[in-house]
Amino acid sequence: MTDRTPLRRVLLKLSGEAFSDPEVKGGIDPRIVSQVAREIGELQASDGTEIGVVVGGGNIFRGNSPAAAGMDRSSADHMGMLATVINALALQDALEKEGVETRVQTAVAMQELAEPYIRRRAVRHLEKGRVVIFAAGLGVPYFTTDTTAAQRALEIGADAILKGTQVDGVYDRDPKQDAGAIRYEVIDFLAVLNQGLKVMDATAISLCMDNQLPIVVFELLREGNIGRVVKGESVGTLVRAAPVTDA
Repeated sequence: MTDRTPLRRVLLKLSGEAFSDPEVKGGIDPRIVSQVAREIGELQASDGTEIGVVVGGGNIFRGNSPAAAGMDRSSADHMGMLATVINALALQDALEKEGVETRVQTAVAMQELAEPYIRRRAVRHLEKGRVVIFAAGLGVPYFTTDTTAAQRALEIGADAILKGTQVDGVYDRDPKQDAGAIRYEVIDFLAVLNQGLKVMDATAISLCMDNQLPIVVFELLREGNIGRVVKGESVGTLVRAAPVTDA
């Protein structure tokens, strides 16, 4: 995906904060979860897009947050993994209310709640038209859900990562603090790393760069945006490998 093209299989990366009421700054807002579920359901029904989802847990607990200060990092990260499972189950419930068949797969075994993560099984679910929600990160501490999204996207053969955020793309500066910030239509991975832009963490960006897996950063809660990105419309910012130029 060097330009905007329709996508067949995608990995949707959602932050935990995206699920919370911005005025409350925590917990799960069922209205937001329902909106995301409705758009995923409409997209799958109309186009047959195969959709995997990775959800963060920052609205409940994050291993490297101030709330974890003084805690052992491994313990705190495992708590963060459990937070992602709570969000995954909330999204699963909302999707099923929309009539979408869904599976939650976790990197940490919890057989009463979800399937264990098995790549071949995940791919088979996608081929059958089920939405697969990947929870509990990679199952090990010190890795973020950004890195999980890159890893799972590569494993399932996704065409791109769709990262839903609170802003409408990638800017050279924080647009909430600087009205003069400039939004990029397209930017390459190396520029993201060199400029320290807050797209995904450096490990995730490097993984995508090494495997030429594009990322589209877009405003999640603008109605219909998920579908627009999948259809190849110019929404948000496309992060891709630098184009090859003739010597």
